[in-house]
Amino acid sequence: MATWWEIQIICDSTLEDIIFWRLNRFGCDGMASEKRNNDFLVRAYLPQLRAHPLDLAALSLWLRQDAMVMETASPQVSWRLIDEEDWASSWKQHWSPQEIGDRVLVCPAWITPPETERLILRLDPGVAFGTGVHPTTQLCLESLEMRYGFGNTGGVIADIGCGSGILSIASLLFGADQVYATDTDPLAVKATRSNRDLNQIEPKRLQVEEGSVQQLLSMYPHRFDGFVCNILAEVILDLIPHFSAIAHSHTWGILSGILMEKAQPIADRLEEHGWKVGTLWRRKEWCSLNIRRKLED
Repeated sequence: MATWWEIQIICDSTLEDIIFWRLNRFGCDGMASEKRNNDFLVRAYLPQLRAHPLDLAALSLWLRQDAMVMETASPQVSWRLIDEEDWASSWKQHWSPQEIGDRVLVCPAWITPPETERLILRLDPGVAFGTGVHPTTQLCLESLEMRYGFGNTGGVIADIGCGSGILSIASLLFGADQVYATDTDPLAVKATRSNRDLNQIEPKRLQVEEGSVQQLLSMYPHRFDGFVCNILAEVILDLIPHFSAIAHSHTWGILSGILMEKAQPIADRLEEHGWKVGTLWRRKEWCSLNIRRKLED
């Protein structure tokens, strides 16, 4: 049976987003937070083989340095080893149904969905990123909701770095015809397929394979009507030169996983490669960019 590190961080609310970002960079597979008196308790999980105790000590130091930069009290960081069954039960205890935007309710797979008029998106993330808790995922879902508002439906969508499949499934719930999804992590591919089945979506409507943009080209040799990409800014910068290969003249895109300080370099790179930022949506230190092709004058 696999053994996991459980990392617990008690912090000021202003640090919650940067801690999620830092934990994601560190390689944590599951993250959740809850309000604890006047602070937040963040829990994160990582297979034991991926980190030595010295690595965890370094993570603790980075988090204290982040707090100093933001002139906030240092977080309290602790960690312990747990087995896989404890990891699964702990994760489930601290994640409840969540309303996002005006139309979606993300509901954990192990909870009976409540009565609601919202679109119910059932999810078991496994070890993949994407539960709807993190601001970057919320920004993407809200952008998709806006894109498919006012009766707009249809289109073939690409999901680059699909994680748990939450954005792929949401696209279909909102009205997309078909989604092709990729992720470089085979565990994310497995999670997306599992969540596709959980939401009773036909496999032909949501096809997912291991890989990135090049894999999308072999899965769907035409041009996509839109794409979503919720990955770290550094990865997005590397992917931007390849976006045109999957796009036609009216393709739109939603990019997130971007700290505000990285927004301008990404906008500049997009401009260089024939894309234009239509809107920037911000949530605390994070933002999403809604982009479109830059048509010639």
